[in-house]
Parts: sequence; structure tokens; C-alpha cells
Amino acid sequence: MIDPATLPPPPVAERRPHAVTHHGRTVTDDYAWLRDPGYPTVEDPDVLGYLAAENAYFETAMAPLRPTVDALFAEMKGRIQDDDASVPRRDGEWLYWWAFAPGAQYRCWWRRRADGGGNDEVIVDEAAEAAGHVYFRLGALAISPDGRLAAWSADTSGAERFTLRIRDLATGADVETVTAIANGAIAWFASSDAIAYSEVNDKWRTYRARLHRLGDDPAGDAMLYEEIEDEGFNVGVSRTTDRAWIVVGTNDHETSEVRLIPAADPGIEPLLVSRRVTKRQYSVDAAHGRLWILTNDDHVNFRLASADPQTPETWEPVIAGSDEVYLRGVSSFVRHLAIEERVAGLDQIRLRGYDGAEHRVAFPEASYTAALGTNPESDTPDYRIGYASMVTPDTVFDYDPDARTLTTRKVRAIPSGYDPTRYATERLTVTARDGAQVPVSIVYPADYPRDGTGKLFLYGYGAYGIAIPPGFSGGRLSLLDRGWACAIAHIRGGDDLGYRWYLDGKTVHRQNAFNDFVDVARGLVAQGWTGEGHIAINGGSAGGELMGAVANSDPALWGAVVADVPFVDVLNTMLDATLPLTPGEWPEWGNPIEDAAAFDLIASYSPYDNVRAQPYPPMLITGGLNDPRVTYWEPAKWAARLRASKTDDNPLLLKINMGAGHGGKSGRWDSLVEQAEAFAFMLAAIG
Repeated sequence: MIDPATLPPPPVAERRPHAVTHHGRTVTDDYAWLRDPGYPTVEDPDVLGYLAAENAYFETAMAPLRPTVDALFAEMKGRIQDDDASVPRRDGEWLYWWAFAPGAQYRCWWRRRADGGGNDEVIVDEAAEAAGHVYFRLGALAISPDGRLAAWSADTSGAERFTLRIRDLATGADVETVTAIANGAIAWFASSDAIAYSEVNDKWRTYRARLHRLGDDPAGDAMLYEEIEDEGFNVGVSRTTDRAWIVVGTNDHETSEVRLIPAADPGIEPLLVSRRVTKRQYSVDAAHGRLWILTNDDHVNFRLASADPQTPETWEPVIAGSDEVYLRGVSSFVRHLAIEERVAGLDQIRLRGYDGAEHRVAFPEASYTAALGTNPESDTPDYRIGYASMVTPDTVFDYDPDARTLTTRKVRAIPSGYDPTRYATERLTVTARDGAQVPVSIVYPADYPRDGTGKLFLYGYGAYGIAIPPGFSGGRLSLLDRGWACAIAHIRGGDDLGYRWYLDGKTVHRQNAFNDFVDVARGLVAQGWTGEGHIAINGGSAGGELMGAVANSDPALWGAVVADVPFVDVLNTMLDATLPLTPGEWPEWGNPIEDAAAFDLIASYSPYDNVRAQPYPPMLITGGLNDPRVTYWEPAKWAARLRASKTDDNPLLLKINMGAGHGGKSGRWDSLVEQAEAFAFMLAAIG
């Protein structure tokens, strides 16, 4: 345990009175000054001084735990294959894959001729591109149809503004820089002399898609689509599976609209499939001269329809919506529609022939996660699938739809050794306070006690309709091997049990997500899995908001709280339309500027606004200076208010990455250090 008596006094942020009034309600915020007035540039000396003081305090407090951090890091690193590589996959005349050089933090992307001739060729060496940068992230990588060029983008600050370049694969040299504000995928037109790409504005909103013809001045790139109707919408590009169309989509969290451009003719006016209807979502793929449309227009769990491109708004039913089957995605290959769906919370992949005959892929375990993998060719004899469970390392299968067999192409290697018989996993259900049945995935040592004395790591997210799959984690083994159990609470706000499960955890139902998490913890206590105060909890971003809410509501239940890039200043952020991404978030949380009821609702749970004078458990909070999604001042303000309010002497640590964004440090080893720090903190807090 970190002994507060051995530490210097923690940083104390100055309180500077500040207040705003909306709907006759006044919000006071004495730490508003921690938002640099020059943001996104952060150079205010008071702000930087406070962040530096918090980082120094973090290092001082963690110093006694460094041997544990180092041991955990060594364990985690020992479970990662140093020269890990993907399974090559054919696309036209080439096989493509990625691989790590021994010791490298970043991947190298490779290809070789499928006929066996020639040498292996480097496409992008991330390690070389990352040299000299504190942060590096490859954004998109797309090979031209003729195989001669690569369009690729990279971010070297964590601010999620990517520089897009064109590379000549024969020489390895970049021949054009298209933009320094790209974000999202890149799509090549059939002629290999033009690309579609999207750009962000000064609010980090991906607001337009443009056409770049190679050799032209990018400043004159044509506009394929610019979103001016709704400042909450984001624009992206992709390509249909048959490569006949370039897709330009625009959407917020609940409404979407799609336009199509023939890949063979970039000059054609985009075809609007169907004009947006509020709260209606749809996506489009293409095969056999038809459009295949997934939509929630008449059922919350989506249906599948088909349309002729000449009459794209006439949607003919293919698969009706179902209360039991949640349709999540469709890819239209030559032989089958590959439909990713979820039934009773478990992933399924359904293959449907164009004659209507269909079957589901059978998987070997009762609880698992599965998804389509890399399948670039539309006319393929097999389908690549990714698979894992809480006890089965990440596995790559190729599925033969004729023989209905799975062939294992790769199982993630654990160099330091892994014996799955030492662990067990279960899918549990806990009854929430309103009667909802909340699924819980749990993995534990085979000899784990069920007498309430066990230590438990509980993870949650519960937002944006993002399900947390019951997958494998090499890092998690460090807790399991120390006798802990590890669980995932599949709470409302995610779409684990269907789209309704998501809707029942957002906006006016947001409290359900927080209640579900607490009720899961109490249910596990009641079942003997753990005891009050023996639970370490973790969540990031919107999951960090979850951490803040449950730390306020049930502080004695938790033995430790780790909140990564936590979205905790919900009310102030949703009240400020000038902030990055705020307008696009209103459908998820509500708009407190225009709606007094939304104001009151958010004010009732916003973690920052509900910090109170009470004991809090040991807490570790992280953030990123360059984070455009959860701005650095949210965790900083929250830590400051907690320090001024809490009535205990438990450790409260804040770490702000000064050269990273929403995802923390880049590089596979550097990111492990941060996970090791979090686990060491939890182990010290609970034992």
C-alpha cells in the first residue's frame, strides 16, 4: 500500500471562482482555469505548473511500487511474441501481412507476390516512421488497385490529425503529401490515380470528404461531400466489398446518410441512397449489381434489405428484424452475405447464399468473441475469422463454407508459457435493481475461493452501443496468477444484448449503466466471488465517467479505482458547443444548452459535479495533454476537486501524458508500462 505518511503534501490547485448560469441554474467551477485559454495550444504557466506538480507527485508516490511495476511489465512482455506477425492474406497478385522485428515497438507492413516470385517488400515500416517522435500511430493504409502505390496516414502527437501521403512502392519514397488534417479511411478509385479521403476541422470534426487526383495540387481537391446541415455529424469514406462503389457516409450517434460514387468514374455526382431521417441508421454494401442495406428503420435490432442502384430508396426485405437476433453488420461477398450478429449476448456469423440458403459458423466454446477478419477479396473460397475467449488466446481461423470447417491459421503465442487448464471462465447473470438481467463474463484461477475473501478486478464501459467482448488478455494473467478473478460487467449503454440494451443506458436512461455496474458488483459479493472493499474497478473514457459515478455513489464498495482518460466533466463539456466534438455528443447525453430537463439529468450524475465530502477509495486517474476526445482538464479538474473534498487519506494520483492523446502512450512496450502501473496500484491498494 502507498503510505500517505511517507509522501510530501499532494498538489493543491488554486480555487478561482467561476460560474455559469443556464435555465436559472448556476454551475460553480473553481477549477475552470485549468483549461488553457489558448487550447488546443497549452502553454499557460499556471496550468503547466499544476500538471507538472501532479506528475511529479505520481512519480514520488509510485516509487515504492516500481519493483512491482517492473515485475508486472516483465511478465506482460514475456507473454508477447517478440517477432509477432499476422497471417498473410491474398489480395489480387499479392500476399499482405504485418510483422514486428525483435524488440520493435511498432509493426512493419509487408507484401510479396502470391506466385512466390520476387522478394518480400516493405510497404510502411512504422518503427522507422516513428523515429524521433514521442508518439506515433498509423491511421490508414490502402494499396492502389494496380498495386503500385500506397496511401497512408500517421499521427505523431496523439491529437488525431493525420498526415496523408502517397508512397511509390517500387522506390519506397513518398511522392505526395495530400493533407495534414486527415482522419479515417482512404479509398482508391479503380483507375489507381485518385483517392477519396476525409478531413477534420478545428473542432476535430471529420466534416468533409474530398477527391484527390494524383499529381494535382491538393489545395484544389474537389469536394465529394461537406457536412454543413448538422455540426454533430461526421463524414467518412470506404469502399464496397465488390469494389464497384466508393461510399461517402455521414452520421452522428443515431442517424446516418450514405452517398455512392462509381469507383470507375470519380467525376460522377454522388448518388444519395436515402436522405437522412432522424434516429434512422443504415449502412450499404454491394454485390451482384445490388445494394445490401442494414437498417433500423422498422426494428430496433435492424433488418437487412436490398435495392437496385437505379432506385436506391426502394428497399426490398431480405431478413426481417428480430427481438432475439441483433444484426450488427453485413459484408456482401460473391458467394455469401456474411452477417455478423449477436444472439443472447454471444457473437454469431451467419453465411447466407443469394438463393436464401444459410447457416451459422459453429464455434468451439460456449462463451467467446468472434468477428470477420481480413477478407479483401470478394470472391474468396474461405472466410477469415478472428476468435478468442477469456481462456483461449486470440486465434485466426479460415472457414470453409462448403465443408463447414474451421482451420486454425494462428493462435497467439505466449512465450513465457500458458496452461489454460489453470483457469476457468463462466457467463453469469446478475439481476439489477429494476429487474434487468445483466450478463457478466468472469475468468478465475481453478482454485479460486467462493467464500467472499477473493480479490476481483471488474471492468466496465457501457456507452455508445459498444460491447466489451469476453476476449483474451495476456496482461490480465498477472492478476489471475496472483489469485484474483477478473470480470466484465456487460452493462446497459453497450449493445451486448442488442440495440435496445444500448438505448436503455443512454440519455434519460443513463443512470441504468451506473446502477447495473454497482448491482453486478453487489451480486458478485452476494454469490461469494468477492467482498466489499476487495474489488478494483477500471474503465476508460465513457468508462471513466462510469468510474467517477460509482465512486461517488458507492465508495465503500471499491478497494481501488483506476479511471483512464475519464469523461467526468459531463455537464460543463455538454454546455460548451465550442469544444471539440461536443455537438456530436448531444444525441448520446442530451443537450443541456437547449433542454432544461437534460441539464438537470446530467447535473444529477456528472462525476465532477457530484464530488462530495466523503471518504473515497484509492484512486488513479490518467489523461493525455493532446487528447481531443476527453480534454486534459477533465481529469485534472476532477482530481483537484476530489483532493479538496474527500475526507480520507487514501492515495489519489493523477498522471497526465504530456505527449499523448486518448489512447495513452503508443508503442507496444510503452503501453504495457501504463498497464503495469495500474495493476501495481490495484495490488498495493487491495493486496
